[in-house]
Amino acid sequence: MEWLPAIIALLEQSKYPLIFVGSFIEGSAVMMTTGLLWHIGTVTFWPAYIALLLGDIIADCCWYAVGYFGGRRMVSRWGHFLELTPEIFEKVERRFHRYHTRILIISKLTMGLGFATAVLTVAGMLRVPFWRFFVINLLGGIVWVLFLMVVGYYAGNLLNYIPKNLQIAVAIAIPFVLFFGLRYVNRALKKIDW
Repeated sequence: MEWLPAIIALLEQSKYPLIFVGSFIEGSAVMMTTGLLWHIGTVTFWPAYIALLLGDIIADCCWYAVGYFGGRRMVSRWGHFLELTPEIFEKVERRFHRYHTRILIISKLTMGLGFATAVLTVAGMLRVPFWRFFVINLLGGIVWVLFLMVVGYYAGNLLNYIPKNLQIAVAIAIPFVLFFGLRYVNRALKKIDW
């Protein structure tokens, strides 16, 4: 167990880059977990918030680039791996031409209602001007990241009622339970014919 202090020290030193990577890969659960870590004093607000926001925005820009450079060919070939079926894609595309600003804002503030990947990819495919796309996602991300951090922060109050030896496990579990609950709602919303 001599290596355990070294691993803990490494994690402590690289917590903000890890938050960035986590936000890039799976934003929502990491954002709530970071809020919980902020509550217990493991991270400070501004560096964590900026790392989350950067990871989220860069991930959105990557999906935009997939649509811009890969377009329909990539979606038709690989879209099923990302739950981006031709039906979902066409639903988004039909509405996107007319309401792209509103769709981008609403998608950002609602985790896409199950269509986030499709919305971001279609924005690139339909050549929404990048700076317009970026500003809309940045403004939405500022609100969304803060909201999820606050949810995680106040979920940390539940830790006061949990025995000390289980607090870390519960601190990790709460955001993931919330995330999978939101994912369940998203999947239910996908089944609705908009």
